[in-house]
Amino acid sequence: MKPQETDPRATIRTTKMLRLLAAFGVLSLVVPAILRQSAGAQQPDASSLPGQAPLTAEQVIHNLAQMNLHRDQALHAYHATRTYQVEYHGFWGTRSAEIVVGVTYLSPGKKEFVIQSETGSKLITDRVLKKLLEAEREESRPEIEQQSALTDANHRFTLIGHENGLSGKAYVLEVEPRRKDKFLYHGRIWVDAGDFAVVRLKAEPTKTPSFWTRKADIDEVYTKVSDFWLPARNHSVVAIRLGGHAELTIEYTNYEITDAGHVTRLATSPTILTAATARAQE
Repeated sequence: MKPQETDPRATIRTTKMLRLLAAFGVLSLVVPAILRQSAGAQQPDASSLPGQAPLTAEQVIHNLAQMNLHRDQALHAYHATRTYQVEYHGFWGTRSAEIVVGVTYLSPGKKEFVIQSETGSKLITDRVLKKLLEAEREESRPEIEQQSALTDANHRFTLIGHENGLSGKAYVLEVEPRRKDKFLYHGRIWVDAGDFAVVRLKAEPTKTPSFWTRKADIDEVYTKVSDFWLPARNHSVVAIRLGGHAELTIEYTNYEITDAGHVTRLATSPTILTAATARAQE
């Protein structure tokens, strides 16, 4: 069988998506409490692409799965700093909070968090941001990873073109869920054409995870650190059913890879997307 069919690490992990989906639920918790107390980046355009990209959607997703497995096996440990910010805007005013967190990652899937500073609303800090960290500690369970993986079992993919981004050439794919599940989403992903890594995603959960949540949008950008693609910035907006909205922003900085092995490349060289190959297919 193919590696991604037998080893959960070979699936395209959307653990950051899971963390954000959990955030939508805890963000919504702040609204009833507030009621009681109160009684970068422009979306690129892929539609102008003439012709077809060198690889099919199936080939891109297959390569993405293979390289994700290889990077996962090679990344053993890192340190980083995260800054979490939440702002609630509604009929009852504005509430905001920020925490700065030191993060240590240890393979496989273990994360340790040390809160370095807290400012703003204690309600949001305790009921949203700290619960967000707790949710991330639980997100590495294999059954959840498989539920949210970018695979044909969970999603349908349509290759809509390619673009020039900050990281270079990228395939652009529309993603649609195969079932209504709070761990799945629909939206768009950008896949680096050389490294086969997700460099950006814009998505909306298929199923709202909370009664208080009416709509949620995610925009996440990744950056390359050594041989690995790690989150750089996330901005999520949650529309609250009783009015107003909450915004979550996470900035990821000071990455330091402390233990890593060699990243195995693909067994067969894929067709790399270049200006020349794109013109050849017009």
